[in-house]
Amino acid sequence: MKGLTRIARSTRPRSLRGAGWVAAAAGLAFAGASHAYPGGTPGFQTDAAPYCASCHASRSEDVLALAGDRAGKELAESKHLAVILQGEGGYASLSPAERAQLVEHVKALDAASTVELKAPESVKPGEVFKVTVNVTGGAGPVVGVGLVDAAHRWLARPAPSAGWTVLEPPAITGQDFKEQTEWLHKRPEELGRNLSFVNVAGIASDASKNEWGRASVTFTLRAPATAGTVPLAAAYWYGTEKGSPLGTIQDPIRGRLTRGGLAAASGRVIFTPVLQVQVQ
Repeated sequence: MKGLTRIARSTRPRSLRGAGWVAAAAGLAFAGASHAYPGGTPGFQTDAAPYCASCHASRSEDVLALAGDRAGKELAESKHLAVILQGEGGYASLSPAERAQLVEHVKALDAASTVELKAPESVKPGEVFKVTVNVTGGAGPVVGVGLVDAAHRWLARPAPSAGWTVLEPPAITGQDFKEQTEWLHKRPEELGRNLSFVNVAGIASDASKNEWGRASVTFTLRAPATAGTVPLAAAYWYGTEKGSPLGTIQDPIRGRLTRGGLAAASGRVIFTPVLQVQVQ
């Protein structure tokens, strides 16, 4: 492997407490229509791109470039937090003070939620190497982690589209520092489990206690056969409301649900900066 390892990361969390490194977080809210389910993608074991997460909100307009007026409507402040404060839908049963507290919890969780990509600056054509994605924060029980070619909600593609080949099943390390294989093993082995996207299960954060999650995923990649500059970034799908005692309701059949319900924009997608890896 040539060159130094470069680290691309989103902003760091404010605090990470010992036992509070409660796992890489988040209610992954993938969408069919505009609906989220914070249980990840239990029935879909395949590569993924962030465009399908229409139920998510964004923390920055940078990842919505070229979206025009729509960009502002996709930001968490307007798509999620304003809805809480206005007491719409599932938030109507909360008092104004409770809604304000829930918003503070969500903001704290967002501030603590980061994604970091460790990858080399340069590799040889056809070289096999590893990259690691570390995530923090989020609000379980599942988060999504993937490799993409752009830091953009609607334009990013899975990393293999840019020329990288994923050679092996990703190594997933959850909140308990143990390897996870259950989600990957739902995909038939003969189809290959060398995916550029995974679910990480068993995740929990608690903003009321200032406790944040963590997890990591290591991908084994092969560089393109020809020289050039190839983009690589990491994407992190996570949820927010299950990270607050005020953000959930108890359903007698389905258990603990997000207060905002399936149509809420309580999920997030964030990215690392794009690394321009030299293949030479």
